[in-house]
Amino acid sequence: MKLEEIKECLRKSGYRVTPQRMAIIRVMLASPEHLTPATLYKKVSLIDPQVGEVTVYRTLNMLESLGLVCLVHTGDNTHGYISRPAEHHGHLICSECGKVINFTGCDVSGLEKRLAKETGFVIQNHRLDFYGKCRDCVVGRRADSKTGVSLY
Repeated sequence: MKLEEIKECLRKSGYRVTPQRMAIIRVMLASPEHLTPATLYKKVSLIDPQVGEVTVYRTLNMLESLGLVCLVHTGDNTHGYISRPAEHHGHLICSECGKVINFTGCDVSGLEKRLAKETGFVIQNHRLDFYGKCRDCVVGRRADSKTGVSLY
C-alpha cells in the first residue's frame, strides 16, 4: 500500500494522521523485512525522538486492526510486523533467521467451503504461513562439496 492510501484509510476509520504515526508508517513501508516492535521503535526514534515506545505499540495494534500490517509469528515466542500487500497473501517464515517473505496465489476457498460444510463453522478469515529455511540459510548450511566438511 502507498502512504497516501494509508492516510486515507486512517481518516476514513476516524484516526488522526499525526506526525508520530506517519514516522512509524514510513519506517514500516521502507522495511523489506518484518520488524519487532522494539526494532521498529529504535528505527523510528532515530527519525523522530519524540515518538514513544507506547505510541509504537498502539500504532501497530491500530494498523493491524485496519489490515494495513500483518502480525507474523516467527518462532521462539517472538513476533513482528510486516507491511501488508494489497492482495490476499501468505507468508514464508524462515525458522532459522526469521526472514518473512509475502507470497500471493494462495486460494484455499475450496478448503474453506469444505471445512465450513463439514463442521458448521462460519469462517471469516484465514492465515497461511509456511515455516522452513530460506535460501540463504539453506545455502549457508550445506556441506562444502570440495572438502565434504559440513558448514554447520
